[in-house]
Amino acid sequence: MTLALPDMICFALYSASHAMQAAYKPLLDPLGLTYPQYLVLTGLWAQDDQTVGALGRALRLESNTLTPLLKRMEGQGLLTRSRDKADERQVRIALTDAGRALQARAAHVPGGLLERSGLTADQAAALRDAVTTLRDRLVSDRP
Repeated sequence: MTLALPDMICFALYSASHAMQAAYKPLLDPLGLTYPQYLVLTGLWAQDDQTVGALGRALRLESNTLTPLLKRMEGQGLLTRSRDKADERQVRIALTDAGRALQARAAHVPGGLLERSGLTADQAAALRDAVTTLRDRLVSDRP
């Protein structure tokens, strides 16, 4: 059985992901941030000073994808990378004052995106939960 693109769940999620990133762009451009940088900062605003591995698990990114992003953000003065004193194999990521200050400047972003989506907060939460459940089922069903 072959499905047309509009009938495929995978295509709906794929195209929605692109639309989501495009919707974030006008909210993040004035802050000088890309969508992946915003996700990194959101993870660090929730828990500052964590290892690259822990941040990668939270963001569901491999270190070979995350490390170049973190290096660029370090160059922008948003975070620092340093070797863990207890385990030199680990690299720790911590916000700078500039990275912390962006949290207040980005406070409008979640509400702006919700408004752009046309969803209520309850609808957005239900959609998030459904997509998260799907993701978790797909990941847990891997051989």
